[in-house]
Amino acid sequence: MDIIGTTNFDFIGKRKWTFVISSTLAVIGLFAVFQIARGAANLGIDFAGGVTIQLRFEKDVSIEKAREILKEGNLPPADLQQFAEANRLLVRLKTHHEDLGPMTKTLVERLQEGFKDNKAAVEGTTEIGPSVGRRLQQDALWAVFISMLGIIVYIAFRFEWKFGVAAAIATLHDVLAVLGIFFLMGREINLMVVTSLLTLAGYSLTDTVVVFDRIRENLRLRAKIPLAETVNRSINEVLRRTIVTSSTVLLVLAALLLFGGEVTFDFALALFMGVIVGTYSSVYLASPIIVVWKVRVAERRPAPRTA
Repeated sequence: MDIIGTTNFDFIGKRKWTFVISSTLAVIGLFAVFQIARGAANLGIDFAGGVTIQLRFEKDVSIEKAREILKEGNLPPADLQQFAEANRLLVRLKTHHEDLGPMTKTLVERLQEGFKDNKAAVEGTTEIGPSVGRRLQQDALWAVFISMLGIIVYIAFRFEWKFGVAAAIATLHDVLAVLGIFFLMGREINLMVVTSLLTLAGYSLTDTVVVFDRIRENLRLRAKIPLAETVNRSINEVLRRTIVTSSTVLLVLAALLLFGGEVTFDFALALFMGVIVGTYSSVYLASPIIVVWKVRVAERRPAPRTA
């Protein structure tokens, strides 16, 4: 059954508006990157430094009482999270101290003293110093940069270098857009979010390649037709596939958001937003960039001389 049917939308004709929208999202994303570099964003322990402690109690534990106990212990503000099992507790403590051992010991002792009638055992601890967090920030930025460079090389090899640059711009736009939205929402930015952004880059690239492949094919078959018309036709021809694929992925991510729990929530949320933005950019950003670029290059070429 053909749900969507044949379409004939003028995607390229809307490029001025979509360029404004995309530029706004990119600027917000760049501002978020600047704030992250300054340490002014809501960074996770992976980047800010701190300690994560996982505790198991003999009986169910009250998370409100645990917060009160830690507040009385002259410790930095801690983020507490309860698992599906009410007797397990996850404590995250952000700090700029390099020596985290004594602080970890004090935190565990405070909780054990506060719950004397409910014996607690430490299941695991993770300590990340501020210097390690800064290095992880740099590694994350390098990972994004290298992925963008790889995109340009891959697309340039498969199509041509203009397509490679357009795909890289669209993919970087997607990453910045999701990062900017996360920053505005005040969500914690950690390695799980960075992982989702790199996953998004791969998904967005695949979506863009499908559109570019159809554009290349139609440019070969309809060389005398205006470029904007050819690109519009190409996008409309693959639109059904793009929407069906994106919708399927979004359904899976929606299930992960609803039933996946707190551990995978940010990962699923970033990907959910990224799939929407990535689908938009492959149609409304990457393809119009090709049209504008090729048209301007053609206009700058000297007219052939007549005898």
